[in-house]
Amino acid sequence: MSDLPELTEFEREVYSWQTTVTGFGEQGQRRLKGATVMISRVGGLGGLVAYELAAAGVGRLVLAHGGTLKPSDLNRQLLMRHDALGQARIGTAVETLKALNPRLEIVAVPENVSETNVDELVGQADVVVDCAPLFEERYAMNDACSRLTKPMVECAMFETEAHITSFAPDKTGCLRCLYPEKPDDWTRRFPVIGAVSGTAGCIGAMEVIKIVTGVGQPLFGRLLHCDLRSMAFHSVVVKARENCPICG
Repeated sequence: MSDLPELTEFEREVYSWQTTVTGFGEQGQRRLKGATVMISRVGGLGGLVAYELAAAGVGRLVLAHGGTLKPSDLNRQLLMRHDALGQARIGTAVETLKALNPRLEIVAVPENVSETNVDELVGQADVVVDCAPLFEERYAMNDACSRLTKPMVECAMFETEAHITSFAPDKTGCLRCLYPEKPDDWTRRFPVIGAVSGTAGCIGAMEVIKIVTGVGQPLFGRLLHCDLRSMAFHSVVVKARENCPICG
């Protein structure tokens, strides 16, 4: 633990409810404080991941999100505000996160993940969280995580369903094992209730906390499917493909 950052007395008080969780303790909190998490998009999914990690005491977030706030974002993007319509979403996200946790260090990138910037973004992180709506971004992060041996938490939602899994290079398959090709029915805009993206985001944040602290069992090799219409939850095994061009 000597290379982990120390906690201040104020931080011990702030996080006192979670440091009493069995197996977590002060060591878990110091691991969170010393961690850097990169999140692609901080909208309905990524915004909740970022908010929960800021509350949990992660020390540094690298956030990538381009574009300005639109009225149609407000049903699910809880880092946003009505009075910020027309403004850059990344700026509003940073304001909200810093208001909750002013000790949090944030690297704010006002652009979406691309082949041009992905290695620099992923290279800064201990864990990557994929909340991007486009498969081009998802594949770019997946491939970079494989090259740079970074674990990646994968979050997605549609209508009233949420899907979450986690990948660990050299231990599990990758996103291209699960989706060798972009699904034909995947579109930029899709139906979803805001609370569904919030549910997926909170579960994704918990995956990050488990990976960073070693507490619990991450969804390595398992895809969690949540149907909030019926409140049915189940997981399926995700196997690596021998002929995967990225991790095979």
